[in-house]
Amino acid sequence: MVMRARGEAPEARAALGELCENYWTPVFQFLRREGKDEDQSRELTQEFFSRVLSGGGIEGADPGKGRFRSYLLGALKHFLAKQRRDAGRMKRGGDAVVESMDTGGSETSPGFQVADSEAHLKDPFFDRHWAMAVIQRGLTSVEKSYSTGAKAKQFELLKPWLMGDAEGTTQAEVAAELGMTPGAVKVAIHRFRHKFGEAIRSEIAETVDTEAEIQEELRYLIEVLHSR
Repeated sequence: MVMRARGEAPEARAALGELCENYWTPVFQFLRREGKDEDQSRELTQEFFSRVLSGGGIEGADPGKGRFRSYLLGALKHFLAKQRRDAGRMKRGGDAVVESMDTGGSETSPGFQVADSEAHLKDPFFDRHWAMAVIQRGLTSVEKSYSTGAKAKQFELLKPWLMGDAEGTTQAEVAAELGMTPGAVKVAIHRFRHKFGEAIRSEIAETVDTEAEIQEELRYLIEVLHSR
């Protein structure tokens, strides 16, 4: 998806728009952590992605330089630094210089490039919200496949075993409500978990290049979700 999002073709713009939608929540939560109130964070998130969408903002994203989530974090930090510089100029009475979020840079500005992002752009808070966003998109994908009739009810009743919050409800009770045997419910939960795992894997595969990188991202997703 990252590679498809380059350029001005309609397909590229659609892929870029989907990437921005997928990463909206991690960016918003990062801004909240930076001390912005909810309205400021929402406005800055919108402005950040508007600049990405209007200015070829990921042309410099290179799988050889690290993960897209790290590239985006670097772009966000660059954006915030520019916001602070512009605010400082305005306080001193100067006009802010308008810069595009491109990859070219200049003698006075490094542009939108992020070199060696994996080494220098680790942020457990941002990455945790990235992981949560991936989980939510995976869950939404599975829910769509259970969206009709009896399947929709099965999704709602079995979801607690997927999300780890099934306390107070037994599989036997769910089996009775669904008109299934307890054994059939166990099989359904197993299939549900497998489909969920495949959905997560598919989400991750949109932003990395090889099978080894997919496995590495899956391990990292689990790591950051269990970190505090």
